[in-house]
Amino acid sequence: MTSATTMTTALPAEYRERLIRLAREVSFEAGARLFEEGRRADRFWIVRTGTVALDLHVPGRHPAVIESLGHGELVGWSWHFPPYTWHLGAEAMSPVRAWEFDAETVRTICAEDPEFGRAIAVWVGRVVAQRLHASRIRLLDLYAPYGSGGLT
Repeated sequence: MTSATTMTTALPAEYRERLIRLAREVSFEAGARLFEEGRRADRFWIVRTGTVALDLHVPGRHPAVIESLGHGELVGWSWHFPPYTWHLGAEAMSPVRAWEFDAETVRTICAEDPEFGRAIAVWVGRVVAQRLHASRIRLLDLYAPYGSGGLT
């Protein structure tokens, strides 16, 4: 993930500090599931240390890892968009320390303060766009005749 989507780069200091005041520190052991695909998205995290894998359920197989997230990155964006259900699953690949946020609280503050809400929406939108782009590149690498390289 590019640094443009980490919280410290994507949010102005004033909004970053305001958001962090809403956080609680949590830890996950390696192998712990943060959330499951299709379940209610009622919280989100910013990774402080460790690695979290986003994965997709594959019937009869282990979940397929879609992306790995590390320091400063947003884990979970489904909390921001109705119907507030996870589109993927997430698992701690190593011991993880993170800031955890209650989604409803953050959505309420976003609604009460449109400037803060816009900053959060732009940040989450950038994360979604970047992850969509990264998924597209991986699909090209897997299935396109010449991978994701440029045409000559």
